[in-house]
Amino acid sequence: MDPKKELPNKVDELSQEALTLHAYYRGKIQIAPRCAVRNIDDFSIWYTPGVAVPCRAIEKDKSLVYDYTLKGNTIAVVSNGTRVLGLGNIGPEAGLPVMEGKALLFKYLGGVDAVPICLDTTDPDEFIQTVKCLQPSFGGINLEDIEQPKCFYILDRLRQEMSIPVWHDDQQGTAAVTVAGMINAAKVVGKKFSDLNIVLIGAGAANTCVAKMLITAGAQPENLIMVDSKGTLHKDRADIEAKKEEYKEKWKLCLTTNGCQIKGGAAEALQGADAVVALSKPGPGTIPADWIKNMAADAIVFACANPTPEIWPWEAKQAGAKIVATGRSDFPNQVNNSLIFPGLFRGALDVRAQAITDDMCIAAAKALAGYAEAQGILSEDSILPTMDELDVFAAVAAAVGTKAIEQKVARINRSYDELFAQAKTIIEQVRTLTDLMMHQQLIPQPPGD
Repeated sequence: MDPKKELPNKVDELSQEALTLHAYYRGKIQIAPRCAVRNIDDFSIWYTPGVAVPCRAIEKDKSLVYDYTLKGNTIAVVSNGTRVLGLGNIGPEAGLPVMEGKALLFKYLGGVDAVPICLDTTDPDEFIQTVKCLQPSFGGINLEDIEQPKCFYILDRLRQEMSIPVWHDDQQGTAAVTVAGMINAAKVVGKKFSDLNIVLIGAGAANTCVAKMLITAGAQPENLIMVDSKGTLHKDRADIEAKKEEYKEKWKLCLTTNGCQIKGGAAEALQGADAVVALSKPGPGTIPADWIKNMAADAIVFACANPTPEIWPWEAKQAGAKIVATGRSDFPNQVNNSLIFPGLFRGALDVRAQAITDDMCIAAAKALAGYAEAQGILSEDSILPTMDELDVFAAVAAAVGTKAIEQKVARINRSYDELFAQAKTIIEQVRTLTDLMMHQQLIPQPPGD
């Protein structure tokens, strides 16, 4: 097979099938009853007059809302469609299919009920206030596809001001799965994670958080170099300093990374680098093969732009890269948020966490990396498990829940084994229910199957 010829054809076929099936199903999720309805008389329990009893109980003790309602297993996936991956500012209506898809992944992979909510506002304070007003109904908030620098401000404010976990998957999810992949890639090439010289190409919300989380996980700040559209970040970037109040995170990286104060562009930054994490302009050709040739021996290349990586994997390999990862499932080493966020929220919800801390994110990353190592799958073409391994989500959930308890942000206490077993049971139930509904044609097969 010639990948260069086959890939465009495959993309065209997937695009047409996506349009056909979205119209066929008219959405990807639905609301279904959780309780038994034995006969019509049961509505006197589930609704009036019986429902008044749990209402009065919750009025006296608000924590009982977790026991008597859907709150404990339900999150909101909230966006305004201003920075949709690979599509840009397409607006809230056009962003809804993405949020609904995210909700499907939450349910199928983590057993989490997720409601897609697209807000018609670009004002960050209005966005924040709206999300805060949703708090009584949800056990957590997943922020998605919000333009920077507003996304940093929104996340920071909501984490400070809400008593339920708030997480921005574009930042924290991307960062956590990248850390997991980098931990294992370092093991495969025989280098110490803390000694890696890492270049980050692209200075958006995702890579900014990747840099912060790599440092939290043990990478040395001075060994990191970030590159934006104007060149490397360093202490003399007057253009960023002039906007340092608006771009606080970016200016902080100018001051704390790039210990050798290397100036120039990505080509200069990559000279002798051990690893590169690219979350920038889709390729191919964004990263030329010559840049990879100038990296250190056994180089690690994460080319994660969607839908097309900054450099094709085979080109990076030919240029000398030892390990190449992308965001795509049709190449080896998929580094995808979906390996992290379903299990992470599963764990946070199962202990009724009040927040998702940075240490909980690192716990998720280490659990993901450790699962791959424990399964004995580590190799150049297998640095992370795949999404079809159910137990990996339970492992992430248990690690996150345990860390939340350790950090005293959990409302209930359970052991690692209890959390793992509970998460696995919930996820298995969702898989079984989906299979049953498909078998019974309650979810019809796609046309032509």
